[in-house]
Amino acid sequence: MRAAVLEATIAELTENGYAALTVERVAQRAGVHKTTIYRNWKDSDRLVADALATHFAGDIPIPDTGAVESDLRALARSLIATMTTQAGRALLATVLSDAVRIPQLAEVKHTLFNDRFRRAEPVVTRAIERGELPPDTDPTELLKTLAAPIYFRLVFTGEPVDEGTADRAVRVALAAAHARALAA
Repeated sequence: MRAAVLEATIAELTENGYAALTVERVAQRAGVHKTTIYRNWKDSDRLVADALATHFAGDIPIPDTGAVESDLRALARSLIATMTTQAGRALLATVLSDAVRIPQLAEVKHTLFNDRFRRAEPVVTRAIERGELPPDTDPTELLKTLAAPIYFRLVFTGEPVDEGTADRAVRVALAAAHARALAA
């Protein structure tokens, strides 16, 4: 039941957006009664927060190609692939529009990003161990620098994001790290 409700919530967010989401439509899509949803989630905000956290908390592939540049390229391309899906766009729209107003969504956003950085940290740590990056490189700062140009296009300018965007983001992140601008 839980999986069906969370999947239905993501589908509703994707198709209709956060503002149009109703517990009734989620219940109908999931094949449960709305009282079942209210028994498990206090309100629709908590339901949406749980659905987003569950959907995007899955394992992300952590590349280990033996070279930091190709590892970061794989991470950047994976980010683009995820965030340009309907569910990725729904996540962006939801957390950007209502995260300030709804504490549960702000917490989900914070948790999702921290989890992503923590999972991807070994890419940077291995590069430091191989001598490809300065030893004082802060893994989280490097990953934020990698993601920033991608999110800037997705959120602010609406410019297309593609493999070229990913490759440029990698070059920027590596240049900043080598200039010691991302020291811990």
